[in-house]
Amino acid sequence: MTNWVYPLGSATDGVWDISLGTSDSATAIDGWAHTGLKVATVAAGAAVELPAVAEERIVVPLNGAFTVTVDGVNHPLAGRSSVFHGPSDVLYSGTGKAVTISSADGGRVAVATAPARTSYPTRLVLAAETPVELRGAGNCSRQVHNFGTPAALEADRFIVCEVITPAGNWSSYPPHKHDEEKDGETHLEEIYYFETQVAAGSGAPADADAIGYQRVYASDERPIDVSAEVRTGDVVLVPYGWHGPAMAAPGYDLYYLNVMAGPGPVREWLISDDPHHGWVRQSWEGQNIDPRLPFSA
Repeated sequence: MTNWVYPLGSATDGVWDISLGTSDSATAIDGWAHTGLKVATVAAGAAVELPAVAEERIVVPLNGAFTVTVDGVNHPLAGRSSVFHGPSDVLYSGTGKAVTISSADGGRVAVATAPARTSYPTRLVLAAETPVELRGAGNCSRQVHNFGTPAALEADRFIVCEVITPAGNWSSYPPHKHDEEKDGETHLEEIYYFETQVAAGSGAPADADAIGYQRVYASDERPIDVSAEVRTGDVVLVPYGWHGPAMAAPGYDLYYLNVMAGPGPVREWLISDDPHHGWVRQSWEGQNIDPRLPFSA
């Protein structure tokens, strides 16, 4: 069976800590065709480069500030101290563009990708412009940064966002799928890139092992069964099937970057809930959003 879980260190490629699903990724994934992810740790004064290929990209600082050069133009990204400090500036490169990512002081950066044909303009999305959504309620409350969704960004194929889930809460819940083209649903592959941290005020020891969990299971006759413990730098791929919850363990906050794209004619996130658990949405009525949200700088 194809591997759908990549712990930190299992998908390295040269200067990249993670390289999965992109045009130049060394790790082959059977049946994976529509999305990609690269993550790099960039030393102070150093840079990483991506060649011009038929692939659209969005550069997302995880920690630190960066400058992204496209078509000879430098685009400064103010960045952030961590993914748990609110949105960051991000840069959409367009398609068929060489990209250079540099950092004066160093940091970690993610690049979401998707094979693309139609060209759209390079665009800088500032942190202050990023739509921040507080989704769910009660212990299903989470925070979504919608910088790469159809309503916020003109792009060809992919849908990109990031989610912060406070300690003890569930997100990507109720379990849902987007593996068919039909009324009310679009066919999208999905990448989850995770980071974790000890929650403020948790009383955890300094060497606490911050963890979260991710679940993926079959929605039809195709077998898939993922119950993964995740930490900073781990990746879970969702080719099809019901997925959720993504669980922030008590004492530990959970972050994930989502990259979605598919073969369908419409760039839209349309989902079907697992009918056994969809009723949970109605239980949120009358509940408040978790007061720990929003996470910000």
